[in-house]
Amino acid sequence: MRAEGGAHTQPGPEQDGFTPQQRMERRFPQKVRVGDLIGLPMQDFDDRVLGHVKEVVRTPDGHVVLVMPFGGWFGYGGRPVGVPIETVAILARHLNVLDLPREDFPNLPTWKDGEGTPIPPDDIIRIAISRR
Repeated sequence: MRAEGGAHTQPGPEQDGFTPQQRMERRFPQKVRVGDLIGLPMQDFDDRVLGHVKEVVRTPDGHVVLVMPFGGWFGYGGRPVGVPIETVAILARHLNVLDLPREDFPNLPTWKDGEGTPIPPDDIIRIAISRR
């Protein structure tokens, strides 16, 4: 097995044939406290900030989603979108969005309150790690 996970070395979803969950498992997921993810910037392949994590929720089917505002002006007025945790990886104090191109973010559905249960800040979840 090859160690993958760096945003600049990661093959695109159409190239490897793996599901987002399988890709996450190949990126050596580590434990992280939910509260430590709040406020972290989410960056695309070119290190441009897409938004900051406002909430971490668990959907009714058990998936973890990072909710962040997208669009707006300098982080204000954006609509909330949910980014599956399987599509991101943590690197130091930011999150790399690896499996969703920046061009797809305007088409993400607006996240509505009640679509998931907020995860308490002291809970521990697993997130993939990244490298440059």
